[in-house]
Parts: sequence; structure tokens; C-alpha cells
Amino acid sequence: MAASDRLPGPPPALVIFDCDGVLVDSEPISLAVTLDMLAEAGLSLSPREGYDELLGRSLSTISAWAAARGVTVTPAHIAAQRERLFARFREELAPVPGVAEAVAALPWPVCVASSSQPDRIALSLEITELLPLFTHRFSASMVANGKPAPDLFLLAAEVMGVAPEAAVVIEDSPAGIAAARAAGMRVVGFTGGAHAGPAGLTEAVANSAPDAIIGAMADLPGLLGASG
Repeated sequence: MAASDRLPGPPPALVIFDCDGVLVDSEPISLAVTLDMLAEAGLSLSPREGYDELLGRSLSTISAWAAARGVTVTPAHIAAQRERLFARFREELAPVPGVAEAVAALPWPVCVASSSQPDRIALSLEITELLPLFTHRFSASMVANGKPAPDLFLLAAEVMGVAPEAAVVIEDSPAGIAAARAAGMRVVGFTGGAHAGPAGLTEAVANSAPDAIIGAMADLPGLLGASG
């Protein structure tokens, strides 16, 4: 990879990964289950509407979004959603192609900062055999405001002992990219997940103006200056 293809600025002191759609190819499964839950609560959305409105957001944020539209997502709805989702994950979930090799090639500390609950993050990484790569995992349940607020990324940087401007975030959603920018971090948009086509991800990520965009995890080490 040429130097001109590298992320502007110095090498990162910390690389923060979103989980869903970046480390694991969970978004098509998650969206289908979440749309079923919302339909049962009384709010029907098409898959494209779901991706446009819900991608990268926590269940609490989605519940608040639905409430603003006059639909109440109850604890029973959420419990059923989690049970169905975890069952499908155990049967279907796979890692994003090439992600284990890409993470292993990075010489800097890494962590996960996800809108998902801690048990879902751990299960996703365990099923896909990525758990040993990520000792440090941060969930939106640990902060007051989920993405697109910067709280989660700022927490990750604080705990990891890194200034926000020295961290680089890898994200697939406009909400996540906005959160990274609000945190004062550089951000790489990833468009290689299985949901990229149905979600119109290439355009959505480009419109969010990340510092760089990659469509394959194999390109990440070079982009960050870890190889070449």
C-alpha cells in the first residue's frame, strides 16, 4: 500500500472497533429480529427503512425512537428479541472475512466499543472465535448516551489511557461515524459487511465523511501504517 493510501496523521495509539457489521456479520440477522420485534409492538418498517433508522443504535435508543413515534417497546418485547437473536447467532453468526488476521496484524492496543449489551458482545465474539483478541470491551450500557453521542468512545479512550485524538475508530454506521467525530477521533468507515448492499452502506458511509473508507478488512493494517 502506498503512503498516499494511508490514514492521514500519525499511527494510532489505540484502535477501537465497533462489533456488529465490523467484527461480526450480524447486521442482517439483528435487523430481521429487531424488525419483527417492532412489528409486534405496532411499528412496521421495511428492511431499508430499518437500516436507515436503526443501524448502529442500541436497543434503548431504538426504544426511545419508537416511543417518539407513539409505539411502546416493552421489556417483554426486548426479552423476546434477545432470546430469538441469541438463538440465531448460535446457528448463523460468522466473523467478517479477514478480520481476525487484520486485528492480529495491528501492533497497537485494540478494544471493542459497541451499542450492544455486554453479554451480546461476548457471545458474538465467542461464537466467531474473536474473543481472545479483545480483552477490553465497552458497551453502550456503560454510558448515559449511546451513539451518535461520543460517550462510549470517550469512555473507551479514558479506560485505555489514550487521548481521544490518538485513537482511531473502525465503524460501519453513520451513527457510529458521527459518534467518533464528536469524540474528536479519526474514523475509518467499513463497507464490507454482508448488509452493505441492502443498507446502501457505501453511499451512507461516504455521506458521513469518515477519514477513510475500506471495503475489505485486509486493507486495514496498511491503511493504519502497520505494514508496507
